Amino acid sequence: MGRFTGAPCKQCRRAKEKLFLKGDKCYLAKCPVMKRPYAPGQHGNLPTRLSEYGLRLREKQEAKQIYALTETQFKGYFEKAERAKGITGTNLLVLLEKRLDNVTYRLGLTSSRAAARQLVRHRHVKVNGRLVNIPSYQVKAGDIITVKDKSAPVVKKTIEAMHERKSPDWLVLDEEKLEGKVLRVPQRDDIDTLIEEQMIVEFYSR
Repeated sequence: MGRFTGAPCKQCRRAKEKLFLKGDKCYLAKCPVMKRPYAPGQHGNLPTRLSEYGLRLREKQEAKQIYALTETQFKGYFEKAERAKGITGTNLLVLLEKRLDNVTYRLGLTSSRAAARQLVRHRHVKVNGRLVNIPSYQVKAGDIITVKDKSAPVVKKTIEAMHERKSPDWLVLDEEKLEGKVLRVPQRDDIDTLIEEQMIVEFYSR
């Protein structure tokens, strides 16, 4: 299955919770999830009851949508997490959090992960002084994330508009220099994304 190209807000309404796919709109009262807290479609407001498989599938779909990945990409991350030492579910979330596009978003340099992916792909982001245009690039502890000078005005406006959103403890941002630093590898407690990773593990282990 390819990447979803429809309205992001429909994905949030289907999940019946904010997945923060639309940037600053997600923080406003006009957010569709707040105005219409039921699934999209003619029968979206009718009560539904999911099976055990349906619940696990929904959790996997939500995680995939939050990080804007295709099915193949997401399954690849799961297989990598499964091979690594430690808890598979936690490994999966850590791998997703360490993506360069996610780190750019977490630092507050963009209003959404989609915008972060575009910023990275268009060669506006540097890691340790070198341009990196691969959104899936895995950052490491000590990495310095910066943006090109010509992107600075747009990024500064985003930071000012999203000033209430704070970076997680494993990242730090110098707003004056527009320079972010990866202090350490994230732990499970650092990840506030509303994902029950054990259900994803159970989905792939069925």
